[in-house]
Amino acid sequence: MNTEFLGIIATFLLTLVIAIPLGKYLAKVFAGEKVWTDFLKPLESGIYKLSGINPKEQMDWKQHLKVLVLINTVWLVYGFFILLYQDKLPFNPDGNPGMPADLAFNTIISFVANCNLQHYSGESGVSYLSQQYVLMFLQFVSAATGIAAAVVLFKAFRDKTTTTLGNFWEFFVKAITRLLLPLSIVVALLLTFNGTPASYDGKDQFISLQGDTVHVSRGPAAQMIAIKHLGTNGGGYFGANSAHPFENPNYFTNMVEMIAQTIIPIAMVICFGYFIRRRKLGWMIFGVMTIGMLLLMIPSLTSELGGNPALEKLGIAQTTGAMEGKEVRIGPAATTYWSTLTTIISTGSVNGMHDSTMPLTGLWQLLGMMINGLYGGCGVGILNYFIYLIIAVFISGLMVGRTPEFLGHKVEAREVKIAAIITLLSPFLILAGTALASYIFTTNGDAAWAVQPKNWLNNPSFHGFSEMLYEVTSSNANNGSGFEGLGDNNMFWNVLTGVVIFLGRFLPIIGPLAIAGLLAKKKYIPESAGTLKTDTLTFSLMTFAVILVLNALSYFPALALGPIAEYFTMLK
Repeated sequence: MNTEFLGIIATFLLTLVIAIPLGKYLAKVFAGEKVWTDFLKPLESGIYKLSGINPKEQMDWKQHLKVLVLINTVWLVYGFFILLYQDKLPFNPDGNPGMPADLAFNTIISFVANCNLQHYSGESGVSYLSQQYVLMFLQFVSAATGIAAAVVLFKAFRDKTTTTLGNFWEFFVKAITRLLLPLSIVVALLLTFNGTPASYDGKDQFISLQGDTVHVSRGPAAQMIAIKHLGTNGGGYFGANSAHPFENPNYFTNMVEMIAQTIIPIAMVICFGYFIRRRKLGWMIFGVMTIGMLLLMIPSLTSELGGNPALEKLGIAQTTGAMEGKEVRIGPAATTYWSTLTTIISTGSVNGMHDSTMPLTGLWQLLGMMINGLYGGCGVGILNYFIYLIIAVFISGLMVGRTPEFLGHKVEAREVKIAAIITLLSPFLILAGTALASYIFTTNGDAAWAVQPKNWLNNPSFHGFSEMLYEVTSSNANNGSGFEGLGDNNMFWNVLTGVVIFLGRFLPIIGPLAIAGLLAKKKYIPESAGTLKTDTLTFSLMTFAVILVLNALSYFPALALGPIAEYFTMLK
């Protein structure tokens, strides 16, 4: 057991060793300073010239959003039709069929939005063409979209008063050429040399010990698995995701994938502090996020390593902890560490089945996605945290009787209204979506649908409710993981989660950028004796309290009906 804890500590320390210098590097890249990757400038210039882009053209926040929405719409349409007709297109050696319209709708929105919720099984649901030229492509560009949006926010606070916030295309292209693509090559090579397939061959077959002929899916998996983690995407090449031995062959690859999905979210926080020349603020934000992560991870470890109370009553020894749904080659401690990070970071990849974890572990997984601001996804994590910052600044200003200020700019009614709307959006989407699903399940279970609502759940009572709550929460948080006891590949869940994914992705990007743009053009106010400093321990604790209170008030009733009720039921 001590070895497992050492594995977790080593993984996190290695993550910091990579993420901190990476954050400093990114601050220089996006500020246009000299860095060692400047040899890539000719490649970037060629991309701009081919695309007819002037990277030096300055944009305000509205122009940034216009470009962001436009390009994402193009990808959505392109990918939708590829998925519909993939059976008629090349690179499909296994003969996988085209997707039904509702599944293609859900899948393309999910990957465009960096959610990667999968209502299909990777090896049988999509062709090699779709895997690489739609899904893997979108894993690069959706991550770059989030990073570029975050840099726009950074730019708003680097200059004292400005309406020009850089060029979206420059930030977007650099996010790929200077960050995502080089790191993906390194991670893909590490995975390939440790047993992950990277070929274009079709299914292989072998004779099992029982004499059965087994067909094993292969394909260009290592490439996709690299960017699925680095871009905090999470979509698995195989249906079992990183619990599959080809996606995650051993403990070393488990560490590689865990580090890969964590370094950019942490680096973006460090980058923020260095970019706006307020390093202490960046470290304070990192500290709050890390404390939040530990407060979710430590009780999860306690819950999983303590074993299942129901099995304990039967006298069954659980020396390694609760092993249901976990891979022996990885162990329960590393699986729990992964489940915490993947739900707070919005990667959503899994190396074990979340549906099989203990009820309280499910509670912490849900809460991590509901907060959606502890490290978070590529770029969008800092955007989500920014909303909590604005609310904390507003409340603090009221407490001391001053007009709220953030980094030298007055926070007035318009900015607070936007922050309040974004704060209320997640609870509305999660609770309304779960309520609708629960209503249909309980009152229209025998409806003459292709999949009757009464057949959605493999588990009854409180855990069944948690499965539906988890699905909607994961969709809103752009996470993509699931309690797989839910039968989700049907018209209702494909449409519901598709709509929730779309709103949960783009409105929380629009809101922070609007606030940043409005604040940036206001007159800069120099610090005085009465200025509320946001880079202090006191304000950090205030922000942490705001996160706790807002989420407790929003979600406790729903959590009480699901994982909390299930936990107390198990203690009977």
